[in-house]
Amino acid sequence: MMTADLNHTAVFASDKRASARFLAGILGLEVGAPFGPFIPVDTGNGVTLDFYESPDGAPVAPQHYAFLVPDEEFDTMIDRLKAADVTYYADPNHSEPHRINRLFGGRGAYFDDPDGHNMEIMTRPYARPA
Repeated sequence: MMTADLNHTAVFASDKRASARFLAGILGLEVGAPFGPFIPVDTGNGVTLDFYESPDGAPVAPQHYAFLVPDEEFDTMIDRLKAADVTYYADPNHSEPHRINRLFGGRGAYFDDPDGHNMEIMTRPYARPA
């Protein structure tokens, strides 16, 4: 079977440096050196998030980004959200504040980045039907 690995994706932001620093700080990652018009954050699994500001200043359309994180780092990430005064939620609709979920035997939470992207951290991948 043929495979195709995601290598990078652009994350639109109103302030690419601030957004990259925010997410990297929550996830415990580093912000890379500028690469052309992008501010990269390497997720550690071969995928880079390239934060980018629209040259025409168009509004940012919120997207969803989910990160599979080590179970032993999850509480630290929640603590970073609390320290940054960022509300986290158990659900993607943000109706259960300051709670986590326990889907598929793991733990997960959702939070907004500075531009309203719905970020998710989870310790177990979702079980998908075959």
